[in-house]
Amino acid sequence: MGQSGGFFSFLLQNLSQFWSFTGFNNFTVGHGIMIVVGIIFIYLAISKEFEPMLLIPIGFGIIAGNIPFAPGYQIGVYESGSVLNYLYFGVIKGIYPPLIFLGIGAMTDFSALISNPKLMLIGAAAQFGIFGAYTIALLLGFSPQEAGAIGIIGGADGPTAIFLSSKLAPDLMGAIAISAYSYMALVPVIQPPVMRLLTTRKERLIRMKPPRQVTKLEKILFPIVGMLLTTFIVPSGLPLLGMLFFGNLLKESTVTKRLADTARGPLIDIVTILIGLTVGASTNATTFLTPKSIEIFVLGAFSFIVATFAGVVFVKFFNLFLKEGNKINPLIGNAGVSAVPDSARVSQVVGLEYDKSNHLLMHAMGPNVAGVIGSAVAAGILLSFLA
Repeated sequence: MGQSGGFFSFLLQNLSQFWSFTGFNNFTVGHGIMIVVGIIFIYLAISKEFEPMLLIPIGFGIIAGNIPFAPGYQIGVYESGSVLNYLYFGVIKGIYPPLIFLGIGAMTDFSALISNPKLMLIGAAAQFGIFGAYTIALLLGFSPQEAGAIGIIGGADGPTAIFLSSKLAPDLMGAIAISAYSYMALVPVIQPPVMRLLTTRKERLIRMKPPRQVTKLEKILFPIVGMLLTTFIVPSGLPLLGMLFFGNLLKESTVTKRLADTARGPLIDIVTILIGLTVGASTNATTFLTPKSIEIFVLGAFSFIVATFAGVVFVKFFNLFLKEGNKINPLIGNAGVSAVPDSARVSQVVGLEYDKSNHLLMHAMGPNVAGVIGSAVAAGILLSFLA
């Protein structure tokens, strides 16, 4: 009888110990909330096709990062020695974003910008949202470094947001990255109402001259000259700008097709998987569900709306100085943010609502790619005086 009692006591002790390690025992309401958020991300990616290449890895990462567990078993993204922690190294050290920019450069055609350089000004104007959000964040009590990292969300550029927050506010990286990618995915939802609100029917019907044909020499010189100009002004933007222009040179030189194909294909796909999964996993409820995270989401929405507002209003203002026939359709002002090519597609879709034959996509790609450069330059400026 004594042996039987000892066995049952031993069994109960082991079962109790096993239970203490299960997710059911360590589950909190916060974990449940974040798992639901991850499921919503996956739903939006599959059902609505909102940036599925980003939202599915991020959504699954959010679920994985919020599986409750007892600490000490090298499982979580923040536990030294865990697989997720090793993969997260590329995020916290800012390795993944430049590789993403290499791929973006290799898939981007800068012809629309080269043929009409004044469209660069729209991309610059849209960066106003970054500095507007930076100012508001300071007023809300965030440190200058945190405010700078939050403000970059307005550029609608996830890799740039991750790169800057890894340098300035690593503790807020999860909230900043999720916010940036969320608003990138919601470009087709957020931007059209702002564009319609700020433009008249006459302005929406403006037809722009077809872009001129750009020579091969111009395409080859652009990444070289562009890198020299931007990095001499903002050397701290070299990791992003250098890789962006390097990728574009691989594409436009036409003699490194295999390298360009690798950069814009397998490489960017692999890095996107790693960055999405690990950023999602970093949103563990115990560290992510804080009042600061909520404030960051609100500020991110504000900066993104302001960036769209600034781009459209700038075009309207710029048109005051342009002759009839040379005016710019203000519906492409929204494309000044860095969400390539989604914001340019929004310009096209909204424009076609009012004139089925007025195709704005090629024109909108000018400020759109300028926005990529502009957000990297803005990140370099913030890094230069806040780091």
